Amino acid sequence: MATPATSPDQGAFKTPKIVRVRSTGSTSGTPITIPASPFMKKLGCGTGVNVYLMNRVGNLNASPWAVKKINSKCAAKQVAVYQQRLNEEAKVLKGINHPNIVGFRAFTTAKDGSKCLAMEYGGEQSLNDLIEKRREDGLKAFPAAIIEKVALHVARGLQYLHNEKKLLHGDMKSCNVVIKGDFETVKICDVGVSLQLDENMKVSDPKAKYIGTEPWKPKECLEEGGEITDKADIYAYGLTLWEMMTLAMPHLEMLEDDEGEVLEDSMELSFDEDAYYERLGTRPALDTEALGSSYRRMVELFYLCTEEDHKKRPTAAQIVQALESNASLDKTPSEVIVID
Repeated sequence: MATPATSPDQGAFKTPKIVRVRSTGSTSGTPITIPASPFMKKLGCGTGVNVYLMNRVGNLNASPWAVKKINSKCAAKQVAVYQQRLNEEAKVLKGINHPNIVGFRAFTTAKDGSKCLAMEYGGEQSLNDLIEKRREDGLKAFPAAIIEKVALHVARGLQYLHNEKKLLHGDMKSCNVVIKGDFETVKICDVGVSLQLDENMKVSDPKAKYIGTEPWKPKECLEEGGEITDKADIYAYGLTLWEMMTLAMPHLEMLEDDEGEVLEDSMELSFDEDAYYERLGTRPALDTEALGSSYRRMVELFYLCTEEDHKKRPTAAQIVQALESNASLDKTPSEVIVID
């Protein structure tokens, strides 16, 4: 747990008070106690927000929650933007109920007006955390069976979002997949930038802006006037599988040495900005020979999902059907994904 920041004058540090707020989104409307940030374990952070682990006191059987709060260090002019985004995320999450997507628990407002979104605790580490740890430990790609498990569970979550809720997640990547234990559960998180889809799986609002994260953006989301559909999530999903096979970040291979180590001390000197932007929206290279035959299905799925022409990419439903078929038939590792 991170140590709370203090000023040079230690006597000036005041013990944060427990903030009691009433949920504006829970069905019961009962008071909810949200501890001050220093009393919760920090799980991670995002643009303008921090996420904490909240152990609920008073009930030994109560499961912990993950609480997303506005980062107090944000510039004052940005706070309103992040609070509005958190408010929108709460509205979307409240209407979602799927085992592969973190669930809504409560949306609260503290006395100082800051927003707190309480969610199901999906796991202490994101998939990105596990990728970084594996790389730091000098290991290679995750076992093919683990990648396939993550691929199926994430695809099920995306199928639910696309087909049942008509929502584009809008920021698919390893950071937004949380893992509990030894891949006991796999859940998508962070629906704060999701976009509504119409019956044709296109973003319904022509003025809506695809946010995403640059290295995971498909070509159509980088071009002015590009057609944004459910297939934008599929491209980013394919790159998430690529992350598990390479332990790297898409399109940033120019920052690595010959052994795959990130050149942190010389990023500015080694970074070729023109080459980076030219690669965005394309399929990053993958050393299939080094991976071996056991990864053949996941390599095939990666290739299908990262077609530059979004119309050639499979739907989430097609991916689920193919992966479930492979699992039920217990095919040999040499079999590949075939999507009609």
